Amino acid sequence: MGRRLVFRGSWRPGHAPVLVVIPLALIVTVCVVDVLAPPDIHLGPLLVAAPAITVAFAGARLTAVMGILAVAAQVLIGILRGTLATANVQTQIAALFAVSAVCVAACVVRDRHERQLHRVRSVAAAAQSVLLRPLPTHAGGLHIAGLYLPAVEEAALGGDLYAVARTADHSTRLLIGDVRGNGLAAINNAALLLGAFRAAAHRQATLPRLAVHLDAAFRWDTSQWRSGAEQDTDEDFATAVLLDIPDHDPVVHLIACGHPPPLVLQKDRLTPLVPEASHLPIGLGGAFGVAGYDVQTFPFEVGDLLLLYTDGVVEARDRGGLFYPLAERVPQWAKEDPGELLRLLRNDLLAHVHDHLGDDAAVVAIRRLAT
Repeated sequence: MGRRLVFRGSWRPGHAPVLVVIPLALIVTVCVVDVLAPPDIHLGPLLVAAPAITVAFAGARLTAVMGILAVAAQVLIGILRGTLATANVQTQIAALFAVSAVCVAACVVRDRHERQLHRVRSVAAAAQSVLLRPLPTHAGGLHIAGLYLPAVEEAALGGDLYAVARTADHSTRLLIGDVRGNGLAAINNAALLLGAFRAAAHRQATLPRLAVHLDAAFRWDTSQWRSGAEQDTDEDFATAVLLDIPDHDPVVHLIACGHPPPLVLQKDRLTPLVPEASHLPIGLGGAFGVAGYDVQTFPFEVGDLLLLYTDGVVEARDRGGLFYPLAERVPQWAKEDPGELLRLLRNDLLAHVHDHLGDDAAVVAIRRLAT
């Protein structure tokens, strides 16, 4: 699950017909009142509000129609009151026509920009679906759900990532990570790490070998075009946790590379899986080879829920500067399935930060089912 992009297109007749009543009622009301009012009262200038209001909810065509109706109403008022030939009424008609034309032009420009934005967001959504693929609902004996929240909603992509792969040894391997930096560089490095994981996770014999592979691929790609001086001053890296969950063994194996520790929810008890050693982030720690990575094993029984997350979750602050209390909030949702838990977590997190995340956030929830 994740935050969906919602595209707001131009209004079309039939989508919200009640809104058309507002400018129409204004035109009719001004006509009636102006015709019946004493000679020294003139409400005709208020007709300019009709096309101006229409701009807020309609496209160029309907705005033009309202402008024409407003001009026609002003002409009708001049005829009925016998003042059409006066300079005052003619000036009002000309001004009303000019304002209506400006409103229509504004609609045309706005609609063009909206179409361009729609195309950009569509491309971003497509790129997100390719790079950050939806997680499988089930893998082996696991029920899985993922949540991704970009700090900038329109961006759709960022430096946080997660992925799942099955192995021939009847286990599920997972990666969650956070690439240093932001913008296009972070997206590029996230795509690199995801690609390396998907290419190797199913065939690497051990987690340490997989960690070495990811580190080597990351370092080679990010440094191949740099000089020695640039490599010393501009380091790229990613914090990550690699996990392997056997189908028929109630444990989880993991390697932590500078990333926040996963949480295991057992009934109403929450336990952080803090390894004895946290290794250097991906991109900085491959010099030690396979022997440099220690695999930690923790219990993961049927019914337990494993929660993986990035620091964008636990470092999210409210307006008072308080961090989001993930460990305090999650136990209250212990009985929920992973998808519902992430929905509740998403709503609670966004409420905590008042819909303004300071960093990208990603969460993966995994419950072990009976096999």
